[in-house]
Amino acid sequence: MSIVASAREFEERLEALRRARSAGGLVRCVECVECAGCADSTFCRSSTGLVRCHYCVRCDSCLDTLHSVDCRGLVGCSHCEGSDGCFHSSYVVRSSGLTGCTYCFGCVGLAGRDFHVLNEPLARDEYFRVTGELRRMLRLPGR
Repeated sequence: MSIVASAREFEERLEALRRARSAGGLVRCVECVECAGCADSTFCRSSTGLVRCHYCVRCDSCLDTLHSVDCRGLVGCSHCEGSDGCFHSSYVVRSSGLTGCTYCFGCVGLAGRDFHVLNEPLARDEYFRVTGELRRMLRLPGR
């Protein structure tokens, strides 16, 4: 059984998907609110250009990202806040250009690092103490 009967049907369906996305429509999204130009995403809010993202809020142009807030251009990330251009990273806050990192706060351009603040390594317990203080100083909500 074929998904399309002809080349013409394929082209028509492809063009319809492109029009829906460029018009700010949602393609196969579930329970996304105030979102535009998203596809295959669920439970996102106030976001644009998401693909296969879930539970993201105020995010833009992210792919395969989960539980993130105020982020842009993430790929394969989860639990990120105020970050941009990160790949396969988790629990990063106000960071840019990270790859394969976890628990980084205010870091830029790191790869394969954990428990860093402003690109400086910290012990796990020290990381949580310092970032708790930073969240209070910067008036960031706790997660």
